[in-house]
Amino acid sequence: MKSFWRLFRYIKNYKGYVSLNVIGNVFMALFTAVSIPAIIPFLQILFNQAPTIDERPEVNGLDDLVQFFKYQFSHSMSVNGKDTTLIYLCLIIVGLYFCINFFRYLSLFAMAPVRNGIVRDLRAQLYAKMLSMPPSYFSEERKGDLMSRITADVQEIESSILNVLQALFREPIIIVFCLSFMVYISPSLTLFVLGLIVATALILGRLSKTLKRKSSRAQGLLGDLITIIEESLSGMRIIQGFTAEKYQRSRFENKNNEYRSILTKVIRRRDLSSPLSEFLGIMIVAVLLWYASRQVFQEDMDAATLFAYLLAFFYILNPAKAFSKAFFNVQKGIAAMERVEEVLDAKNEITDHRDARSIQHLESSVVYDKVSFKYPNDDRWVLKEVDIEIEKGKVVALVGASGAGKSTLADLLPRFFDVTSGAIRIDGVDIRACKISELRSLMGIVTQEAILFNDSIYNNIVFGVEGASEADVIHAAKVANAHDFIMEAEAGYQTNIGDRGAKLSGGQRQRLTIARAVLKNPEILILDEATSALDSESELLVQQALNKLMQNRTAIVIAHRLSTIQHADEIIVLEEGEIIERGTHDELMQQSKTYKKLVELQAL
Repeated sequence: MKSFWRLFRYIKNYKGYVSLNVIGNVFMALFTAVSIPAIIPFLQILFNQAPTIDERPEVNGLDDLVQFFKYQFSHSMSVNGKDTTLIYLCLIIVGLYFCINFFRYLSLFAMAPVRNGIVRDLRAQLYAKMLSMPPSYFSEERKGDLMSRITADVQEIESSILNVLQALFREPIIIVFCLSFMVYISPSLTLFVLGLIVATALILGRLSKTLKRKSSRAQGLLGDLITIIEESLSGMRIIQGFTAEKYQRSRFENKNNEYRSILTKVIRRRDLSSPLSEFLGIMIVAVLLWYASRQVFQEDMDAATLFAYLLAFFYILNPAKAFSKAFFNVQKGIAAMERVEEVLDAKNEITDHRDARSIQHLESSVVYDKVSFKYPNDDRWVLKEVDIEIEKGKVVALVGASGAGKSTLADLLPRFFDVTSGAIRIDGVDIRACKISELRSLMGIVTQEAILFNDSIYNNIVFGVEGASEADVIHAAKVANAHDFIMEAEAGYQTNIGDRGAKLSGGQRQRLTIARAVLKNPEILILDEATSALDSESELLVQQALNKLMQNRTAIVIAHRLSTIQHADEIIVLEEGEIIERGTHDELMQQSKTYKKLVELQAL
């Protein structure tokens, strides 16, 4: 239940609405309790058992208050007669039930913004948590499963827990008020009833034990389904190109059938709670009628009071059933909440130190000092004691075969990962001692895959840059050789580019990412094979844009096509995480073997 109580922390933001809900529930329960004895005079007239009290009693306690109402009833009968008194009683009952339903609506009215507000807060906190996590977290977690947690799991929490908060708040109050009346009427009979209810609760409790576990499994399978859907939509060309539709459909159907099977078990077990609790309730009623009738036969209780007592019991029975159903739903919702908590409680290793230093500019150099790195849960060293110094305004190129550690070396600089040993320093300060947001604000990143968003061209260029003017955006687009094709688009800079820029060609997408980097005007530029996926014509335009972007700028260039880095100030050749050669293009062509061989192979 720890997850359940954690959810209640979010309620503190809605204290006013919760207070109004509690007030509505208390008054609804109060009027419900009052409506029960109000039926007794009506039944007494019906059974010709109306009391006769001539003297008006003084009210000093609960018993005196009961006697006072009996006196008023007796007085009305003697003065107004049966017919008029019945009319008065009916009006009182109508008024009581109006108050019951008015306060019921008031409590529901107050709870609606609480439920929806908590869902909003939970989704916002989940999204913020995901944005704060390093890339290593997303390489270990499936995107589809994370999407399931922020959508389906949060929705399950709303429908299974927040939807029954009303029952959790209201029903116990009604039960307490009605139970108090029952105890007042007959303590012994009430004790007997409570024993039956406890026995019923134990039976229902055993039913709910496996519900939480099966619900958790169902939510996990839904995450698997969303993962398959997300992968299929992203890789549709490959699926269709390899005629793998049958295989992918089989994967989906197997997982979908498994999800259907476990969900059916969950729903059946949950739905069993209502008919089972109703059947057990009828059994309790049957035993209660037998036991209570004996008290009437022995004249320990009159028939009108017995009916009122039974009415009070039924007022308890329905809330108890609602509470039981709410308990089952809560078990299902807790499983979803625990999956949400796994994300909220995920540990982020890449965080600011308590005394993190401010960093505003690059003054002299970036230094990799004996940097070694390996991924968590992997014993293989990706980088081994790498030493590099990049002076301000210089361009350093990283080359080597796939898996040599080039991208990892670049990812360590903005602290997407932290070094395993050694240090990276900017102007002599370890980057782990700097504020992460300020460190990353120094950098612009252009990757092989153009990361764009389903938004306008304009918003994709200004992404992450505050205070940019339209003139600044147009200037950045011109520098990136993107202005001409943008103006040819249907709505110019306001043209929507579709999901991941699907409406643009590869070269156009890459030039937009360059325009984004130009607008940011970073002091350190990281280019990760930015032209490797382009055709020759697009590569030429993109390379021209990159050359403009790199002018007088500190840059780390990861190159697949070696023709693009011939003018770098230093070229570093990596092999299995180690530097095996370094120098300018001309120096390496004269002295090295590996670099020269790579250049000659690409020239073929």
